[in-house]
Amino acid sequence: MDVGGIFESLWTILGSSQNLLMLFIAVPVGMFFGAIPGLGGKLGIVLCIPFVFGMDPMAGAIFLLAMHSVVHTGGSIPSILFGVPGTGPDAATIVDGLPMTRKGEAGRALGASLGASGVGGVIGGLFLLAILPLLRPVVLAFSPAEFFLLAIFGITFIAMLSGDSLSKGLMVGLLGLMMAFISLDPHTGTPRYTFGQLFLWDGVDIITAVLGIFAIPEMIALGVSGGAMSMVGKTGAKYGMGQVIDGIFDVFRHWGLTLRTSIIGAFIGMIPGLGGDAASWICYGHAVQSSKTPERFGKGAVEGVIAPETANNSKEGGSLLPTLFFAVPGSSGMAILLGAFVMLGIQPGPAMALTGMGTVWTLIWALMLANVLAVFMFLAMAPAFGYLSYVRGSLLIPFVLTLTYLGSFLSHRAWENLVLLTVLGVLGYFLKKYNWSRPPFVIGLILGPIAEDSFHKAMALWGPSFLLRPGAMIMIGLIVVSVTFYIWRTVKANNKKGEGHVAQAHG
Repeated sequence: MDVGGIFESLWTILGSSQNLLMLFIAVPVGMFFGAIPGLGGKLGIVLCIPFVFGMDPMAGAIFLLAMHSVVHTGGSIPSILFGVPGTGPDAATIVDGLPMTRKGEAGRALGASLGASGVGGVIGGLFLLAILPLLRPVVLAFSPAEFFLLAIFGITFIAMLSGDSLSKGLMVGLLGLMMAFISLDPHTGTPRYTFGQLFLWDGVDIITAVLGIFAIPEMIALGVSGGAMSMVGKTGAKYGMGQVIDGIFDVFRHWGLTLRTSIIGAFIGMIPGLGGDAASWICYGHAVQSSKTPERFGKGAVEGVIAPETANNSKEGGSLLPTLFFAVPGSSGMAILLGAFVMLGIQPGPAMALTGMGTVWTLIWALMLANVLAVFMFLAMAPAFGYLSYVRGSLLIPFVLTLTYLGSFLSHRAWENLVLLTVLGVLGYFLKKYNWSRPPFVIGLILGPIAEDSFHKAMALWGPSFLLRPGAMIMIGLIVVSVTFYIWRTVKANNKKGEGHVAQAHG
């Protein structure tokens, strides 16, 4: 590896006032697009392309990549404070971020999200640098067989996220899987369960589903109970810069989880077709699975904020690899970025490995620097955002509902999504009211299409023997170990409860 070339690429950014200026402008713009539900990085790139057209290619590429890489840092703000995901992958942050806000720990949750995003982005970039020599065999090793089993591996996390009742969690997850089949059949092109509605031909919109299941129920519950998002009064809560700093330190207290989820996120990002939604939920499931106290998750565990946030930002580093070297976008955002690179005069493809490594390393540095810069920019504003959790519900509900419906409409420009949003909002409220776990619904909806499409392709290529491929057998082993570990831990916890009840009875 050319170490001199790597550091020379860093100086390409730091030694150029234009490139530095592009970086400083891109970060707040990206965080804004992330913080407003329904906008997101894809729309941000599309809207900014006219402004970078005709600019120096490197400066334009640095601007677009830096802006896109910090979108999820901004997306965590409404997710934690109001239960409204700024972008699809930020939905996993709601599960523990919102309960932390309700406990008066909004500042700590924002700090943990901020620190995790910064560290995840940097580790994603470092992962890129480390994996470059091994890139080709790793990316090419993943076939539809491994895709299918990776999706099944993610779906097994439904059990971990089912709360106190596994049967309820599985039923909610099954409902999400059933809704995933509403679309055109990927192989025959015939509509399935669309009831003649054209807007359902592309399937149920993920943003609309997430907003319906998480955001609307929180606002209904807030309206019913009155008060503010935080159940703890200002006098009884810890808030301000001290709590934000404490949240950042949480990222380093749980350094093992931070490192693991950053690498998992970067690896998932590297595989074209999986996307950020899968990365954040798989890493959240890993956090629950690897915790010694999984019962805390969903009730305000800081690890539940750290895991998806590191994944959200590190997967951008991973998804840059296939985009630059194979011209195969690692995510939908990278697909638009790929077109923007070509328009700027940067031609992704295998030739990059021979003649364009300087460009590759410069873009990796831009990605890492943008994430570090976002930490310092966000740090100054985080305490002010924390105060929003104490705003009266009567003032907050109209604002958040407007954002929610606007986000749903902007995601696909279909007014029918507003009806679907309302129906799912009512469903989500009853799930919340009667203590049915909601995350399994989103997992089923996101991973269902990946599993279905990959299964059909694997069967067409190899028949049932696709399960005997080396990569597939490794994935099967992971699934078996994961499920066995979950059953063992559940039995152990039940035995402890039984022993506790016996001790109480004798006492």
